[in-house]
Amino acid sequence: MSRLFGSVRARATLAATLVVAVALVAAGAAVLLSLRSNLLGEAGTQAERSAREVATVLAVGTPYADLSLDVDDRPVQVVDDDGVLVAASEDLERISGTGVDAVKPQPAASPGGEHDDDADDDDDDSGESLEPGEIGGRITVSDGSATIDGDTEDYRFAAVPVKTDDRGTLTVYAGAPLSAEHGAVNTALTVMLIGFPLLLAVVAWVTWLVTRRALRPVEGIRREMAAITASEDLARRVPVPDTHDEVARLATTTNETLAALESSVERQRGFVADASHELRSPIASLRTQLEVAAAHPELLDLDGAVADTVRLQRLAADLLLLARLDAGERPAEARVDLAALAREAAEGRTGVRVRGAEGPVSVAGSRGQLGRVLANLLDNAQRHARSAVEVTVRRDGDAVVAAVADDGDGVPAADRERIFERFVRLDAARSRDDGGAGLGLAIARDVAVRHGGTLTVHDAPAGGALFELRLPGDRAGTARDM
Repeated sequence: MSRLFGSVRARATLAATLVVAVALVAAGAAVLLSLRSNLLGEAGTQAERSAREVATVLAVGTPYADLSLDVDDRPVQVVDDDGVLVAASEDLERISGTGVDAVKPQPAASPGGEHDDDADDDDDDSGESLEPGEIGGRITVSDGSATIDGDTEDYRFAAVPVKTDDRGTLTVYAGAPLSAEHGAVNTALTVMLIGFPLLLAVVAWVTWLVTRRALRPVEGIRREMAAITASEDLARRVPVPDTHDEVARLATTTNETLAALESSVERQRGFVADASHELRSPIASLRTQLEVAAAHPELLDLDGAVADTVRLQRLAADLLLLARLDAGERPAEARVDLAALAREAAEGRTGVRVRGAEGPVSVAGSRGQLGRVLANLLDNAQRHARSAVEVTVRRDGDAVVAAVADDGDGVPAADRERIFERFVRLDAARSRDDGGAGLGLAIARDVAVRHGGTLTVHDAPAGGALFELRLPGDRAGTARDM
């Protein structure tokens, strides 16, 4: 069963068919009930009309013997105040539903078929006060059956009271057959029982076809994604249908995801290639020095080996930090005094001056990562400064700004974004030992972005480069500081 309804087409077809089936059943039931109610009302009206015709004849004093009660072969009874049947249809053989089961009239109490005047009552059984010759307005309707000339049918009976001068209050029961009502309801029910399954089959078939056509682009997207997965060719894209609907938007979003994934993979491949290239140099240098030392111990350059080892250690630490940042590592939500952190980073550095806020300037984040940002910015500034580096920490509205300025040559406007790319060095003539691996600024910007901030470069007042780190302020910490 789970495999049978494992597709969207099957579930959509089943759901649509069930909804239509429920709607058809509800509508069919309403139609049948309305039809039956209308037919019953019509039968009651016909019975009332027949009863009033007989009551009109009785109101003018017509004797029982002169009554014509065989109207359209419908059962008619005339009952007096005592519940005695005084007149009935000639071929009536059995009756039920009127309260009087007798089918043969009883003999009249007085000559001519009239009752004594003492039998007169002012009120009929319904409590309605009638004058002689008046027909009652309160009609009682009931359902029953009757057998006339051997034929038994269901009837709706109407009871009409009439007041006579000499026979008191009489009640006329007249029936209208319900065969038309039963026949119409049964016919409608038969049509529904035959038509509804056919209609549901048509609905299911149309839903199946429409769903297949609607999902055809989705199947195309699935096949192309399967092919991309099998070929590992992220340059391929899924087809975008020209329908401007949800499926088209899905295809567009899928292509955007593939483009982002391709860019990420290419960036990762470039990162691995650059990292391998950067690691090769210190490892090769260190190996050469160790091999020379093994062959000629007196030629061991211990300072060079230590420098290469330190450089290799720093490069490995940078690569590890970048890997954690790329993996989406979230910084700690600790309270960090950026002004104190800047003073710590500048301590022991020649030509570096820190100025700005004297009190705590708090931000939320990782103390280690933010300290790494300031250290990288100071390393970069000292590498390019002629004589002085200045660090300024200040509040700017809800933000905290740490600016590192040098008096060097600055950064050309065309390269102010490129310098934040990994393994980028603007001065190709510099040696790797002097220029570093080109990861410091890339790490600084990645950490700033992870902390919800920005890192940009501008022209410094002294003519060099001004790196501006802008981070959201720690409002809770600022409130406590105040």
